[in-house]
Amino acid sequence: MLPGPDLCLLSAASREFAMPPPEGLSRADDQPPGRKKGRVRLLLLIGVPVALGVGVIGGIRARGPVVRTTVATRSDLEQHIVASGRVRVPTRVQVSAQVPGLVLTVGAVEGQHVQAGDLLVRIDDAEALAAVSQAKASVAQANARVEQLRRVGAIVTTEALRQARTSLERAETELARTRRLADDGGVPRTQLDEAARAVDIARAQVAVAEAQQVSSSPAGADSRVALTALLTAQAALTGANVRLAQTRVAALQDGVVLTRSCEPGDVVQPSRTLLVLAVDGDTQLVFQSDERDIGSIAVGQKARASADAYPQQLFDAEVSYIAPSIDPQRGSVEVRLRVPTPPEILKPEMTVSVDLTVGAVKQGLTLASVAIHGAVSPTPWVYAVEEGHIARHDVKLGLHGEGSVEILEGLTAGAEVVIPDGRILTLGQRVRPERE
Repeated sequence: MLPGPDLCLLSAASREFAMPPPEGLSRADDQPPGRKKGRVRLLLLIGVPVALGVGVIGGIRARGPVVRTTVATRSDLEQHIVASGRVRVPTRVQVSAQVPGLVLTVGAVEGQHVQAGDLLVRIDDAEALAAVSQAKASVAQANARVEQLRRVGAIVTTEALRQARTSLERAETELARTRRLADDGGVPRTQLDEAARAVDIARAQVAVAEAQQVSSSPAGADSRVALTALLTAQAALTGANVRLAQTRVAALQDGVVLTRSCEPGDVVQPSRTLLVLAVDGDTQLVFQSDERDIGSIAVGQKARASADAYPQQLFDAEVSYIAPSIDPQRGSVEVRLRVPTPPEILKPEMTVSVDLTVGAVKQGLTLASVAIHGAVSPTPWVYAVEEGHIARHDVKLGLHGEGSVEILEGLTAGAEVVIPDGRILTLGQRVRPERE
């Protein structure tokens, strides 16, 4: 083994005192006894501290270097995901006109809360009002025809049928009398023929009267035609009223006006968006979580959130939805949180900070995160100090907290673990632990 620097130093000192004296001086053996003893004492004063230093350094080297360590302990641990998100609008409605026309009034401004049924936009309705009036007149006319058939037509056709039957009876009586006279030769044959034709005409009139009576009855053709005309007029009136209603754009649900893109005097078309409403509903927050955390996020987990504009006002939220697919461009998954009691400060699209608790353990075995080697690899491990020597342990990790991590396997409570500082350690190396 090569001599250390301390031994070299001692050897150099010895050689210095062993050198021959300069010219004109005698050697120590030639010195007087008093001077010889002084030189020996000087040599001892120098050599003894050097020898002690060499011994101390050798002892320190034998004990090994000092390493910083931490201890695995049992404590409560929570794992959190902190992210930035926004207040999500549950339903966004684009309000547009159904008929073209000139805008007369706009009854809402941006930021205003409207109720279902509130008038938002009114379009010129003069033409629609005229169409409604015309349709009402057609309905009245058709209804009058139905009433005429129902009340007057039945009376007229019944009376006409009675008269036709009376005329038929008279003609038949006259034909019988004429036939007897003709048989006796009292009247010419031509008169008998005329009496027969009168009977045929009377029978035809009875048939016509019977048909008219049937037609004017509630199940008759005239009644059906009149009823059909009435129904057609009523349908036209309904359509006219619908077109009139379409000139008044009203809110279908409660909500807040996000944008307004029309003013009185604008000529609008059915395809144009006039207003955008955020429909009232459960207040939700949405943020994008890294896909590596999807395994630890579950519906129902609790979170604390705050608006970036009001960081001191914290409120509760809980996970209500996890997107079924991953965004391939960003490698993230959309997570939505429901806010049971939203504060009044929240506004649509407002930026919020979310602190989501994804796991918790009571009195779990925990270790400082800085002591873990390869924490994100499949096989994390640590250097432990056992009886003053370095030992390696593969560990299985659980929850990751703030500055600490849960140890599921590989260590026991009280284990002393080395905190890496860049030095290379070897298995079995002797070290001196210094706990932080």
